[in-house]
Amino acid sequence: MKDLKELNRSELIDEFEKAGFPSYRGEQVFNWLYKNGVSAVEEMKNIPKKMRQFIDENYELSDLKEINRSTAVDGTVKYLWELNDGENIEGVYLPFPKSGRHSTCISTQVGCGLGCSFCATGIDGLQRNLTTGEIVDQVIKIQKDISGSNFAEPRLSNVVFMGMGEPLANFDNLMKAVEIINADQGLNIGMRKMTISTAGLVPEIKKLARTNDQIGLAVSLHAPNDRLRNKIMPINKKYNLNQLLTAVIKYIEKTGRRVTFEYVLMDSVNDSPELSVQLAELLRGINCHVNLIPANPVPELGIERPVQKVIDSFYETLDRNGIQVTLRKEMGTQIDAACGQLKRNKN
Repeated sequence: MKDLKELNRSELIDEFEKAGFPSYRGEQVFNWLYKNGVSAVEEMKNIPKKMRQFIDENYELSDLKEINRSTAVDGTVKYLWELNDGENIEGVYLPFPKSGRHSTCISTQVGCGLGCSFCATGIDGLQRNLTTGEIVDQVIKIQKDISGSNFAEPRLSNVVFMGMGEPLANFDNLMKAVEIINADQGLNIGMRKMTISTAGLVPEIKKLARTNDQIGLAVSLHAPNDRLRNKIMPINKKYNLNQLLTAVIKYIEKTGRRVTFEYVLMDSVNDSPELSVQLAELLRGINCHVNLIPANPVPELGIERPVQKVIDSFYETLDRNGIQVTLRKEMGTQIDAACGQLKRNKN
C-alpha cells in the first residue's frame, strides 16, 4: 500500500480524483497531515466516512513510534524512534531562545555506509534508506512535541538534514521530503531555512545545484589535504578534494549561495597549526563559511576534542587569513545528541 506521506499535495489530489472523490478532498487530507499533524485517518474530522474507509483499505500512514526521549539542560531533545520494520533512527530538536529559532536535525538513513572515523552513526554500517514518509514524519513528530495541543505553535523554523546517514545518498526521497516540508499549504518551512549536509558526493552536489537553488549546502570537510582526508573519510578516495571543491564552486556559481564547510577538530588528528594554514589556503577565494566543531565524545572511536587553547589557535588562524569562521555552540552533548553522536542508542 502507498504511504500517504510519500505523496505531495498534487499527487494526493490526483490519487483521490482518480478514485472518484472531489479534488478538494485531497487538499483536505494534505492539510490534516501537515497543518494539523494528525497521525490517523479517523482524526480527519471533515473527511466523509466512505473516504476514510477507502484510505484505510488502500493506504498506510507513516507513524514513527517514540521509544525514548532525552532532554539536555540546554533544552536540546533527542528522540529515538522505531520504524515499521523494527529499525531505529534518532532525531534532535535544538531550541535557540535568544533568536527565537526552533531547529530540528533529521535523519535520512538507518545507519550510514561512509565509515567516517569520528562518527558514531557509521559504526554498524548502513541498513537502508529512509522513505520520504519516514523523513517527513520526523519533522511532524518534533513539531507536535514542541507545540503540544496547538500544532505548529511555536512553529519549527529550521530543518537541517545532518542526522543519521548521508542525505545525498538518498537523493530522491530526500528532495521529495523537502518539497513536502516546504509546501505553504502544510508545514511551510522555507527552502532557505533548510540545509543539507554531505560528506562529499560529487555527482549529487552537481545534481542538487541543477534541482534546487534555494536550499543550503553544508560540506563535511574535516581535513585540508587528501592524505589526511583519505584516512578519516573513506569517501575522499572516490571523490578527492579537487573534485569536491570543483563541484562546490560550480554549486556556488549556479545557486549564488554561500556554502558551509564543517570541520570537526580532533585532538592530534586534524588540529595542528600547519593544518589550519593549509585549510585557509585551500578555501581562500571561495564564497564559504567554516563551522569549527570541537569533537564530541564517542567512546567506541577513541576520538577526543583538543584543549581550548588549540581550538582558539585554529580559529584565529582562519580568521586572520580572511576565512569566515564560527565555533559551533555545543548543544546536546550530555545526551549524545551532538554532531557525530547519533547511533540508535536504546540505552
